[in-house]
Amino acid sequence: MSDARTPAQIEADIVRRREQLAVTLDEIGIRVHPKTIIGDAKARVASTVDHTAGRAFVAVNRTVSDVKARFTHEDGAPRLERVIPVALVAVAVVGLIAVSARKRKG
Repeated sequence: MSDARTPAQIEADIVRRREQLAVTLDEIGIRVHPKTIIGDAKARVASTVDHTAGRAFVAVNRTVSDVKARFTHEDGAPRLERVIPVALVAVAVVGLIAVSARKRKG
């Protein structure tokens, strides 16, 4: 099987392959350049932080909604049978902290 290409065709093929190789080498050079590597790393970190922050926001929002649902009726009115005991415990804790702080000073 003989190659029926002319010298001009072979030369044109060589020129085309050189151009393709030059483009490929330029792309590799850009990919391995420190600024590109740093930029890619920053983008991955930012994406991870955004994803983590989004998940945290959803978790906090869900928790707040659950707590709100436990202390309010569907119409938004407070459930006094749940609010009053929690308020009393909170007042007692603040009172104990205040008494403890006075004892330390005095």
